[in-house]
Amino acid sequence: MPLKALRLKPGIFRENTRYSAEGGWYECDKVRFRSGQPEKIGGWQQISNDQFLGYARSLWPWEVYLGLGTEVKYYVYYGEYYDITPIDVYTLTDPFTASDGSALVTITHVDHGRLVGDYVQFDNVTGLGGNMTQAVLELEYQVYSVIDEDNYTISARDPSTGASVTAVAADASGSPGGGTVTAQYQPNIGTVIQYPPLGIGTGWGGGGWDSGGWGGDNDFVPLQIGLWNAYNFGEDLIYGPKGGGVYYWDASAGSAAFSTRGFNIATAVGASNAPVVANYRMVSDASRIVLVFGTNPLGTSTAADLNPMLIRWSDQEDYLNWTPSATTQAGDLTLSRGSEIRAVAQTRQEILVWTDIALYSLQYLGPPIVWGSQILADNVTIVSDRAWAVAAGVTYWMGDEKFYAFDGRVQTLDCDIRKFIFDDFNAGQRLQVFASTVEQFSEVWWFYCSITGPDGTGTPVNPNTVVDRYAVYNYAEKLWYYGSMGRTAWIDASVISNLPIAADYNRRLLNHETGCDDASTTSPVPIESYITSSEFDIDDGHNFGFVRRMLPDVTFTGSTAAVENQSLTMALLPLQNSGSGYTRGVDNVGPAANMSVALTNEATVQRDADNGIERFSGTVTPSDGNLYIRVRGRQMAMRITSTALGVQWQLGTPRIDVRPSGRKR
Repeated sequence: MPLKALRLKPGIFRENTRYSAEGGWYECDKVRFRSGQPEKIGGWQQISNDQFLGYARSLWPWEVYLGLGTEVKYYVYYGEYYDITPIDVYTLTDPFTASDGSALVTITHVDHGRLVGDYVQFDNVTGLGGNMTQAVLELEYQVYSVIDEDNYTISARDPSTGASVTAVAADASGSPGGGTVTAQYQPNIGTVIQYPPLGIGTGWGGGGWDSGGWGGDNDFVPLQIGLWNAYNFGEDLIYGPKGGGVYYWDASAGSAAFSTRGFNIATAVGASNAPVVANYRMVSDASRIVLVFGTNPLGTSTAADLNPMLIRWSDQEDYLNWTPSATTQAGDLTLSRGSEIRAVAQTRQEILVWTDIALYSLQYLGPPIVWGSQILADNVTIVSDRAWAVAAGVTYWMGDEKFYAFDGRVQTLDCDIRKFIFDDFNAGQRLQVFASTVEQFSEVWWFYCSITGPDGTGTPVNPNTVVDRYAVYNYAEKLWYYGSMGRTAWIDASVISNLPIAADYNRRLLNHETGCDDASTTSPVPIESYITSSEFDIDDGHNFGFVRRMLPDVTFTGSTAAVENQSLTMALLPLQNSGSGYTRGVDNVGPAANMSVALTNEATVQRDADNGIERFSGTVTPSDGNLYIRVRGRQMAMRITSTALGVQWQLGTPRIDVRPSGRKR
């Protein structure tokens, strides 16, 4: 019988059964499509072995710097991590109280507003007379517990060893003490994961973040995931956490800038009606105007005044002047459709603003109106403030139960894996969703938390809460595919790197699309990739077919392993019928529950020599470029698996040698 070429439609189709998707591909991991053919994605490598505190949720490249925000800190990366987390400064008098035999020190500060886990530091401290010395009390601490709105505690430690320091009688008798102290508070940023609204008296335990679990009775709880957003103002940076202040970091001092923190523009010298709180911040590329979204109205001065639908902007080229007048371009406007602004994106011609139910266009008009808004679409959603990406002049985003694109008009994207994604999407962690691009391959990537999680144990009642899945839209070929990967933030190639940069759960930065392996640690390990086709009929599924050999068509271009180690496994998975499940070997007996066991339906494709064209040998001799297998079925599926170190592959059009084998088993 003639050889049968296995030409399959590109992209993954998961909207129905494996059989209904005949002629295509059904599942994959760590695989992309290029020129219509599947191939393994590129590898990744750690940029530095250094780690940052917390999990990165925000990456912003500019000039020669990379801004990085976690739920506890904000850094500038420039060869190493520099902590520029902004601080608010207060003057306290004799705030320290110690108890004999305890490492806990109580700080008294009326209406302090601190949360468990917040970072605090004190200067100009006078020791209490015992072990609680100036050096001990001037370390940076996380708030250990919150007693009430006027008092919180820290757990004292040794400046040299980090070991716990216990107060003695002299410290107790010197309490309250400390003299006139400068308190430096880093802002309340948020939690590691998204929680439903909680009240005071539930949440993190009585200890610090690394010292206990849930169950504290007197702790103030941050209710939202810790998210930052940032935008450069020339060489400097405008940044801040969602629901926090607007801060400015001045990079003009060169290396000396790395030892300084950002300052709050609302309290800066020369500030005029600057906002005290904002959910999002942006600098207009065209007009050099600073804009904030979800902020306090003009004439108010507290975070409690935040209007989630209000947009304000500064005077041109002046981030401190927010007072509207005939001589400034400062102003504001309030959107009407929705209850909160959920995301903002600067595109080539406009700023896109999503509310919970609508999409607006914000355009610079010049004085006296300055900025004008226009509604682009009603009844559209976006799952998070980072769920959008711009590629080739089109804005793509993930909404509730669907994906969208805007190229001058809003449209719903056809998605061949929509059901697969949203049936296992943990919507309770929607704020962890983020998107980015890989322009090199014309791709938009979305990362999200599945319900089942990386180990498959999550349930709708107790779902997974880490980002473990990704979905990819190839906008050049209009294809979808997906996989599993734990990342917390991602940016495409930029001014600081010609490779995509991502942050992982090891609290490190990684370069992506480099090499073939997972080099997120100092010892690279193989990236396990696979793709499985949908079920295809042998002779329209009427008769059984017997396959005795497969002729591989694959290239290992880009592999770094020695030629003799460049290999992958190709398998044919036979079925008696579309509902029988995969069967084992030539006798069609038993389910193929463990496809990692070498059966007669699979063989290893191994590159034989570097001759300019591919030459292969299988695990079965003779080594003549054929894979000798023995499978029988009415339908079959093909599976490609790669688990070797240093291997890159792209599939071509393999062929099978099949002959009729009757209608019965």
